[in-house]
Amino acid sequence: MREILIVGAGKSTSVLINYLLQQAETEDLFLRIGDIDINNARNACKDHPKCEAFTLDVFKPESREPAIKRADIVISMLPARFHIEVARDCLKFGKNMVTASYISEEMKALDTEVKQKGLVFMNEIGVDPGIDHMSAMQVIDRIRDKGGKMLLFESFTGGLVAPESDNNLWNYKFTWNPRNVVVAGQGGVAEFIQEGKYKYIPYHRLFRRTEFLEIDEYGKFEGYANRNSLKYQSIYGLEDALTLYRGTIRKVGFSRAWNMFVQLGMTDDSFVMKDSEDMSYRDFINSFLPYSPSDSVELKTRHNLKIDQDDIMWEKLLELDIFNPDKKIGLKNATPAQALQKILMDKWSLSQDDKDMIVMYHKFGYELNGEKKQIDSTMVHIGEDQSKTAMAKTVGLPVAMATIMILNGEIKTPGVQLPIQKEVYEPILKKLENHDIKFKEKETEYLGYNPFGEVGN
Repeated sequence: MREILIVGAGKSTSVLINYLLQQAETEDLFLRIGDIDINNARNACKDHPKCEAFTLDVFKPESREPAIKRADIVISMLPARFHIEVARDCLKFGKNMVTASYISEEMKALDTEVKQKGLVFMNEIGVDPGIDHMSAMQVIDRIRDKGGKMLLFESFTGGLVAPESDNNLWNYKFTWNPRNVVVAGQGGVAEFIQEGKYKYIPYHRLFRRTEFLEIDEYGKFEGYANRNSLKYQSIYGLEDALTLYRGTIRKVGFSRAWNMFVQLGMTDDSFVMKDSEDMSYRDFINSFLPYSPSDSVELKTRHNLKIDQDDIMWEKLLELDIFNPDKKIGLKNATPAQALQKILMDKWSLSQDDKDMIVMYHKFGYELNGEKKQIDSTMVHIGEDQSKTAMAKTVGLPVAMATIMILNGEIKTPGVQLPIQKEVYEPILKKLENHDIKFKEKETEYLGYNPFGEVGN
């Protein structure tokens, strides 16, 4: 029997574990699920005979090392910054490893040793990163195999609320880690290239420089730039492409509204607010506004953000109950970002009957036989319930599929890697179609980056 160790049993692991347990008999698998909270691990196992739950503290070698040593392969579902603890032990004991997270500099530094030991450390095999890589490379490789030359690549992904559960003015609810939403875009400038020109968007301008995109049957969306699109020039082999832009999808109007928080400083995570535990929501927003002996917090907010009387932005703020003098932040030593997250979680948490939705959009521009062409590729997947969310499925299924393929020797190329090789993406994308995770392609005339003919570049 082949033992799979899963480190971390948060709610994102439900579909991953269910898939592996469904394959346990035919693939001769046994799962060991280790979590700092034994109840999380037990709930994940659900008394399945091919699953064992145990307590694992990733920061204690005496807890971590024996579990990794006895496993045949290790899946780390920990927060990204903790993968390295697991990775070093996998290297030490000669174990293959799978994560859904971006490859960190620390992980990349292990590449030579991982190759020397003939191990596979598969990373970025979730949804974004993950399915975005695989679906993009499938089309890019297909274009190149025909002799085509890539001119343009744009890619956007968003975790959103499904249309039937979209019932607030922001058209948004938290479907993944709320903290990642609150601090999105911070810590660096957004870098990309459009029509051969390098472009940069600093954080304070990020949410006012959006792109619009249309997806059949689902309407219009907007996208804001991810931090560094340029690193994908080498990863995807797009050094000669004139346009390379990766971004995050939201419903139209979200970014303009979110920019209010950015401008006031409420997304800042770099300092602790005094007496945050007893601070009311009203006190919180007032702390970012100038003092006035006569003007109300509401009036000061309107004035500072230049919100007109009939502007929907005002209704969006009121919907969050952010001026409530009785509700407390209730967090000790909170940063502004943590306090804002608390306020938003009151209103944006999914209710029991809510469904989430993953939206992905790729645009490929290329030249073939002297003719310029374009392919638009889209994927929309709606979750089933609070356990089988679209996010949990699109993250968990590729992780599980890659794990079995590595165990079976179908993925053999050693090293610290992401899923951009045909041996990886072809079979996984085919299997995902059986779970209704599939792309629709539409060929159009080549529109370039600037289809609406605005002046200037």
